Amino acid sequence: MKITSSKDKQVHIIGMVTSIQKTKSGNVLLELEDLESTVKAIIYEKNSELLKKAEYIMLDQVMCFKGYLSNDIFNVSDFLWPDIPLKNERNKASEPVCAAFISDTHFGSKHFLIDSFKRFVQWLRGEIGDEKSRELAGRVKYLLIAGDIVDGVGVYPTQEEDLLVTNIYEQYELAAKHLEDIPEHIKTIAIPGGHDATRIALPQPAIPKEYAEPLYEIGIEMLGDPAQIRIHDIEVLMYHGESLNDVMAAIPIDKTKPHRAMMELIKGRHLSPIYGNTAIAAEPQDWLVIERVPDILHCGHIHINDTGSYRGVILLNSGTFQAQTAYQKSMGLEPTPAKPIILDLESHKVTELNFL
Repeated sequence: MKITSSKDKQVHIIGMVTSIQKTKSGNVLLELEDLESTVKAIIYEKNSELLKKAEYIMLDQVMCFKGYLSNDIFNVSDFLWPDIPLKNERNKASEPVCAAFISDTHFGSKHFLIDSFKRFVQWLRGEIGDEKSRELAGRVKYLLIAGDIVDGVGVYPTQEEDLLVTNIYEQYELAAKHLEDIPEHIKTIAIPGGHDATRIALPQPAIPKEYAEPLYEIGIEMLGDPAQIRIHDIEVLMYHGESLNDVMAAIPIDKTKPHRAMMELIKGRHLSPIYGNTAIAAEPQDWLVIERVPDILHCGHIHINDTGSYRGVILLNSGTFQAQTAYQKSMGLEPTPAKPIILDLESHKVTELNFL
């Protein structure tokens, strides 16, 4: 990283953030590296606006910094993330069809809300709800499931105490038993999560047929995690969200607002920006880079429903169909279960349902 600059002639440099430190005087000291070398960079405490912005810098992010070199330290006057265009035109369907978004069903868990899920399926079939609600259900053409379809086996200590079904094959049979009642005109697409029977490291391949054959047999389209799909001209990036915990632990955002963490993934153009916690497979290509800007980012994992938008991208975290477990209670997590999200693909209107 060869830098020639002065205070009067500032330059831009691009590097990966390998260290973030807060000095005793309140400055932020960064270490940046590229393929050639490293350089220390400083954001001074007196620049309060920039210092506040710096709270959202995460390790291992590739960013652009503006400033000048003085005594071998790069003095930062501004910085930016890869980000997406300010005016990101949303794609829209040409007709008022809808998609339903759910995640973290955890079939096989004692805490799976079976009655709530049955009511959701009944609603999709037009069997319950008032006239307006049934009209909305009739327009649903897609069901997207963002991982953790089953509760799995041996995922965390003492999990057996939380299991109704302790056999992974039978868990997928149970899932198929409930999902096969979804109307045939609704296309169901599912990706795996950390509880499913596939490798832990991202990107995760689709759940193998040897484990989830019942789901394949009922026509569910099984994809890997992440997966970018196109439905009625709408680009949807489906990602279970394993790295959202890392993001929420690293920067000052409300833990009950997962859409804020999802926003940071979009800003950094990477689904797992911090290396070392979330397992990432050694692949020739980084499949977690967000190359194409989606219209929708759909995640789960956090078990909390939340919606938002960022520069035209709709952010959906579709919660769970699992009630609070003892483990979640010990972690202070209060889920918001049984609240599927319905999105009108033409108007982009978001509707949150409640089947508790």
